[in-house]
Parts: sequence; structure tokens; C-alpha cells
Amino acid sequence: MASINIEEVKSFLLGLQNKICQKLEQVDGKAKFETDDWDRDQGGGGVSRVLADGDVFEQGGVNFSHVFGGQLPASATASRPELAGRSFQAMGVSLVIHPKNPNVPTSHANVRFFIAEKEGEEPVWWFGGGFDLTPFYPYLDDAKHWHQVAKSLCEPFGEEVYPKYKTWCDDYFFLKHRNETRGIGGLFFDDLNEWGFERSFDFMKAVGEGYLDAYVPIVLRRKDEAFTEAQRNFQLYRRGRYVEFNLLYDRGTLFGIQSGGRTESILMSMPPLARWKYNYSPEAGSAEAKLYDSFLRPRDWLALSEDEL
Repeated sequence: MASINIEEVKSFLLGLQNKICQKLEQVDGKAKFETDDWDRDQGGGGVSRVLADGDVFEQGGVNFSHVFGGQLPASATASRPELAGRSFQAMGVSLVIHPKNPNVPTSHANVRFFIAEKEGEEPVWWFGGGFDLTPFYPYLDDAKHWHQVAKSLCEPFGEEVYPKYKTWCDDYFFLKHRNETRGIGGLFFDDLNEWGFERSFDFMKAVGEGYLDAYVPIVLRRKDEAFTEAQRNFQLYRRGRYVEFNLLYDRGTLFGIQSGGRTESILMSMPPLARWKYNYSPEAGSAEAKLYDSFLRPRDWLALSEDEL
């Protein structure tokens, strides 16, 4: 079995953070990411990079963290009690980008590595991550492009990989209290170690690097489209779902809080503005209604045609 190279993973993640920030700055054309280095009292730290008030992106955060400690938080051992009492290291890059234009979707990506160790026993390690897209308006060509990139990067690792991790993403980013998906999904994987270190690491790298291939063409296609105040208000309303998911269900948020992570970095995924409206229902036949009726549920996006929506 290949040895576990933690420094190689860390180097890749820091490089990925830089690459993503540089490309998004280029796409925005105005705003720059501000860098905030931070330390964690219990061990480790990170680099938060935040962009605000751009021409294209209203707010975005791309965070690297590498934290460690002598004991895992409850969120990490709830489903794996055998890890209790082990020391741990967790590192990853996590990002959320909130665009100004309602025609441009919000995007999220995360890639991470985790290792738990105990003297006299083999280390327990795994990779996880994925990316998902949250559109405000229902563009099938955007959904197809997003999922085609996801499918293509999975293909070298096996035919079963894309369907498996697409389904996992649909299931994970589901708001049970709303009975709807957060968006159109993408990929989600966790606990990946059965391929061995090198191949598992290669897949994590493919997902991390695939994010820009999936997102940037959509942004460039939509960023200059006109929109109305009503569409902007709908975008702010739908952003509320993002807040609900992150605070109620997101495991990364829970792990960060329970492990004594930096609150500002953990909650950088929140939108700068959001709104809630009591008992909202979209007008029948509208684009907003189409989003609810056709997009906020699991679909085989690559097989769909417009007349099937």
C-alpha cells in the first residue's frame, strides 16, 4: 500500500485555492480576494480568502484549513464510534460563490482529507468532497454542462462513480423540511479510501480541479444578462434556503463549530443578503414556478430535453 503523504495533500490544496481565486478574480474583473491567515488555539489554522462587491460576484469565499487535535469532536464520531479517542488532522479547501446576477447560479465546492491516529494502530484516513450548483432560474443547458463535467471527470475511475456520487449529492443536499433539493446537485463523496491513497487522492484532485471547468463557462454565459428587481428579490428569497441548509444540515459547518474552528471562516459561506417571505408561492407558468416544478428534485440532467421539463 502506498504511504500516506500528508504534505503532498496540503500542497495540492493550497495550490488549488490559489488557482481558483486567480481565475474568479479574472472573471469578475474588478474585485480581489482579501487574504486572512488565522490560527486555531487547539491546533492548526488556515487561510481564508474573501471577495466582495465585485462586478460579477457579490461575495465569495475560498477557505483553506488544516486543523488537528488530540480528540475528535462528537460530529466526527457519531457514525464511527471506533474513532473516539484518536488524534486527528483535517485539511481541505471549501468555497461558496454568490453572484450578483440572478441568472448566474450560486456554486459550492469542497475537497478534504482526514486522518485519525492512535499509537499502536493503523491510521484511519479518507478523502471527501464534491461540488454542487444552486440556480435561481431554470437553464437546462447550464445543468447539462455542470453534470457533463462531473461525469467526465469521474469516468477514468469507473462507470459506476458518477451515478453513485451524483445520487449521494442529491440525497445530501436535500432540505427535508422543504421537501426540495438545494439545487441541481453535482457530486458528493466521503469516506473514500478503498482505492488506496494514490488513486483516492487522484480522484479528489480531479474533483477540485473540475470545479472551474464546470462553473466558469456558466458564469461567462449568464453574467451580462439583464434582470429585473423582481428577479433579484427572488434570488434573495432563494438564498434563504442556502442559509437554512448550512445551519440545519451541513456536516462541515457542524464539524467546524464542534472542533473549535474559526467562526468567521466557517460561516463565510453565508450570502451577504437574503430574505424570507411568508408562505411564498411562485406564479403559475412563470420561470420561478418552473424552477420549483422541474429543477428542485433529482433528475437525470444529461438525458433530459427541454420539452421534458
